Amino acid sequence: MREWSSQWRGTSGRRECTVILMILLLASRVGAAERTLAPTPRAPLPVKVLVINLFSLEAKPWIAALQPTRDIAVPGLSSDYPFVKCNADAVCQMTTGMGHANAAASVMAVIFSGLFDLRDTYFLIAGIAGIDPAQGTLGSAAWARYLVDSGIAHEIDARELPKGWSDGYFGVMTNGPNEVPKLEYRTEVFRLNEALLQQALALSRGAKLEDAADLRAYRRHYPEAAAHHPPTVIQCDTLSGDTWWSGRRLGEHARHWMKLLTGGKGVYCTTQEEDNAVLEALTRGSESKLLDLRRVADLRTGSDFDRPYPGQTAFAALIDQRALDDAVTIAADNLVHAGMPLVAAIVAHWEEWQHGVPAAPP
Repeated sequence: MREWSSQWRGTSGRRECTVILMILLLASRVGAAERTLAPTPRAPLPVKVLVINLFSLEAKPWIAALQPTRDIAVPGLSSDYPFVKCNADAVCQMTTGMGHANAAASVMAVIFSGLFDLRDTYFLIAGIAGIDPAQGTLGSAAWARYLVDSGIAHEIDARELPKGWSDGYFGVMTNGPNEVPKLEYRTEVFRLNEALLQQALALSRGAKLEDAADLRAYRRHYPEAAAHHPPTVIQCDTLSGDTWWSGRRLGEHARHWMKLLTGGKGVYCTTQEEDNAVLEALTRGSESKLLDLRRVADLRTGSDFDRPYPGQTAFAALIDQRALDDAVTIAADNLVHAGMPLVAAIVAHWEEWQHGVPAAPP
């Protein structure tokens, strides 16, 4: 028994040594692998223009036009759109994902990633939208001065409206639809830099916007002159909210809400989900001295009307316009036609744009 025990202790000792050596060897290999996989430290990439799209159909024509040469993975971006794509001219493109939450989270991820130098960057929010037929038509491209959030409000069901009310929406902590709220959320209204807005308008006025036969036929149902004319570049303002609404009464509310929150200065024309969320994320970046909020432009193109034509129901307007095969594609393509002149001018005359918006188009 003692002899067997002695032999086992000897064998056990050799086994323990072998196991220890294997553990040390494995640990050294793991450490080496970790060192190999660790990202190489690099300076943030200076960006001249960052185009912000909201979903893939908007992004596709921009990617084709910009011809990016680098895909930069950014932690915190949507798993559907994990890269910021940049070209040789230092123009980058990102896709946030649709809705307020995706837009804010994705833009914040890029701003605070440390991968980009955004201090001199111009930001172009470029997306499709519903459009007011009194202001524009399918395919029209609208540059915004005001961005107003329609979702921050009290709401009463339309079937339970107080007497004399036209709709159930009114400002938070107010007593009725005509009282201006205190704007305590600080995200209800944004006004963009007028100098950049005027540059964008001047540079894009001559843009040739696409159109299609089915869009021309559909817009003839609308009596408004702006609705049945071909698409053009216009200036009017945009309303953000995650609810995709349709209807004449809601459209009237949109017009009223824009006027109410901008002191009568804003002109409502497009409705979308994300822009106030993007602006708040950019505002946080500006407050952190990482970017200049005066360098933000907002472009929305009409992919559907926000209300029915005479004799059509609100529900039919929402459903029928989904069947317009060319509407979304043309609206997305027109984002590039209307937005690229601004991007091209910034890149071509960077020595003038780098220090701020020039007084007039170069």
